[in-house]
Amino acid sequence: MAKRMLTAALMAGTMLAGCAAKQETMAESTGDVVVTAARQTGAALDGAAVNAPPQMYPTSPPLPAPPPSMAAPAQMRVNKMMREGRYIQVPSAIVPHDPGRERYDGKEVSPVHLTSGEPVSTFSVDVDTGAYANARRFLSSGQLPPKDAVRTEEMINYFRYAYPLPEKREAPFSVTTDMAVTPWNAQTRLLRVGLRGYDLPRASRPPANLVFLVDVSGSMNDPDKLPLVKTALMGLAEELKPQDRVSIVVYAGAAGLVLPPTNNKADIRAALDHLSAGGSTAGGAGLQLAYEVARSSFIKDGVNRILLATDGDFNVGVSDTKALLEMIEKQRDSGITLTTLGFGQGNYNEAMMEQVADHGNGNYAYIDSALEARKVLAEQMSSTLFTIAGDVKIQVEFNPAAVSQYRLVGYENRALREEDFNNDKVDAGEIGAGHQVTAIYEIVPAGMPGWIGPRRYENPLAGNGVSRNELAFVKLRYKLPGESASKLIERAVPRSLIASAGAPKGDMAFAVAVAAYGQKLRGDPMLAGFGWQQVGALAGEPGDFSRAEFVKLVSLAGSLARP
Repeated sequence: MAKRMLTAALMAGTMLAGCAAKQETMAESTGDVVVTAARQTGAALDGAAVNAPPQMYPTSPPLPAPPPSMAAPAQMRVNKMMREGRYIQVPSAIVPHDPGRERYDGKEVSPVHLTSGEPVSTFSVDVDTGAYANARRFLSSGQLPPKDAVRTEEMINYFRYAYPLPEKREAPFSVTTDMAVTPWNAQTRLLRVGLRGYDLPRASRPPANLVFLVDVSGSMNDPDKLPLVKTALMGLAEELKPQDRVSIVVYAGAAGLVLPPTNNKADIRAALDHLSAGGSTAGGAGLQLAYEVARSSFIKDGVNRILLATDGDFNVGVSDTKALLEMIEKQRDSGITLTTLGFGQGNYNEAMMEQVADHGNGNYAYIDSALEARKVLAEQMSSTLFTIAGDVKIQVEFNPAAVSQYRLVGYENRALREEDFNNDKVDAGEIGAGHQVTAIYEIVPAGMPGWIGPRRYENPLAGNGVSRNELAFVKLRYKLPGESASKLIERAVPRSLIASAGAPKGDMAFAVAVAAYGQKLRGDPMLAGFGWQQVGALAGEPGDFSRAEFVKLVSLAGSLARP
C-alpha cells in the first residue's frame, strides 16, 4: 500500500512539473502577450483602433486539482454538520487556510456614549456587503472568520427589509424608524433607522461605459478566483442594453487592453473566456490603463465605472497606498467611479479592496460563489452601477431627557465628526438605485440602569415641550447626481416608541438577529450571555433562500465557537 501511494505521489509530481514546463514553453512561443496588447493601447486611445479586433490571451492548460488538505478536527466538524443538514455548500474548495496571510483593517467595537456629553452621532452610509460573503466563506471551510474581517453593518445591509419605496427620484429616500426591546438586555432598547433608495426603472437607466479590470496574475490561478471572475462578468455582460459598452483591461507583469469598447456580447464572452493567470501583480499600472480606456469612451451624463476583479494582492506598480488612493480620488472627481469585486482566499487583501472602493465612490463586494456573482452583478446590477445620491451622511441627535446612553452597532470605520455633516466638501458614501441602508442603535432610556454608572456631578436636565415628546432627531444629507450642494431630510423620532416597544418581530427581529450574529463574531462583550441558539431563534422562520442560509450559518458558527 505504501509503495503504491509513493508511486502515485511521484506520478502527480511529474504531472505538475510537465504542466509547468508546458506553460513556460507556451509563454516563450507566444511572447509577452500583455506587453504587446499594452503597446497597441495607445493607438486605441487615440481613436484609431477603437474597433480593432480583441487582443486575446492564450488559454493555459489547467493544472490538476491539488488534493484537499484539511485538518482532522475541522474535517470531523464539517462531516458532523453535513449529517445534521447545517453545512453550507460553497463551490470553492473546502480547505481551511491561514487567515494570517490575509489582510484586514479591523476596528474596535463601537464604544458607549453618554448622551449628556455626546448627544450627536454622525456617520457615512455604507452599502458594501463584502464582510457577509467573506465570513460565509470562512464558516463554510470550517473556521470562524477573523474578528477584524467582520463589519456588522455590511452583514445587516446584505439583506432586504420592508421599507417603503420612495415615489420620485428628486426625493430619493424613504426614512423609517422603529424600536424594540433588546433581546440580550431587557434594560435597553434597539432603535432601527432604515433608508430605501429610489428604484430606477430599467427603461430609465442611463447608458453605461464599463471597464472590466481583471487581475490575471499568478495568484489568481485558483478555482475560486479567475474562473469565478469570468462567470461573474459574463453574467453582468448579459444584462447590458444596446447603448452600453464594455472594455476589458488586464494586468499581471504588465497591463494590457484585451477588448476595446464594444456592445457585442459574443466578443465580451470570448475575451473573458480566453483569459488565463500568470505573473506578478502590476495593480497600479492596470488601474492607470483602465482609467485611460474609460476616459477614451467617456459618456456624458452616463455611468462611467471601472469594475476591478482581484484578490487584492497588489505587489508591483503603484503599490504605495497613499499614491494609489490619491489617483483614484482624482479620477472619481472627474466622473469615473470604481467598484471592487474580491475573490479567493489565502492572500486576500480586503483592507486594500475596501479602501479602493470607498475612495472611488463605488462599492465593495466579495464573491465566493456563482450564486453570489449573480446576486451582485445581475440581480442587483442597478444598485451596483447606477448612483441615485452621493455623499450620503446620517446624523442622529439623542434627547438627554429621554436617552441617557447609546451605542451604534457597527459603522466604526464610517464615523464622521459632527461638523463634517454640514460640510459638503467631506466625502461620504454613495447609494445606488434601490439600495437600502440600516443602522441600529442600542439605547438606555432615561431612568434605566446603563453600562456606565451615574456621575457624581451630573445634573438632570430640565424638560421642555420638545424634550418631553421626542426621543431623537434624525437628519439625512445627500447630493443628487451632478450637483455640488447637498439636500437635507429631517425626521423627529417620537419618545412614545419607548413605552410601546415590545419584543422584536418580523423584519425587525431578523435585522436584530443579523446584528447579534455580527457582534458575536466580533467578540462584543455586551452579547456574551446571548447564545448562538438564541440568535437563530430570533431570526425566525426563513422567508427566502438567503435568510434560510443565514440561519444555517448561525448554527454553523455556534458549532465552531464551542471549545
